[in-house]
Amino acid sequence: MAGYTYILANHPRGKIYIGVTNDLVRRVWEHREGLADGYTKEHGIKQLVHFDVHETVPLAIQREKNLKHWVRAWKIALIEEKNPDWRDLWVDITK
Repeated sequence: MAGYTYILANHPRGKIYIGVTNDLVRRVWEHREGLADGYTKEHGIKQLVHFDVHETVPLAIQREKNLKHWVRAWKIALIEEKNPDWRDLWVDITK
């Protein structure tokens, strides 16, 4: 089963959140609807700005752990490498 790592933001270069899931559309929808209690809900973090697909959930979990140890500048560079305008990718994953 595939796994996903994803990064959400409240606005460009604003607060970010890194997560992992086996169902990207469902999980991002939960964040967008305020169903995920905690940091994302408290800070209005709802925009999907980056995601990666992994062959398995354990590989996705390992990537999430690695990303969470990165300094903020590296995380921003990762986002801007593929999404320089910090466009909300929600539309892309729900087509």
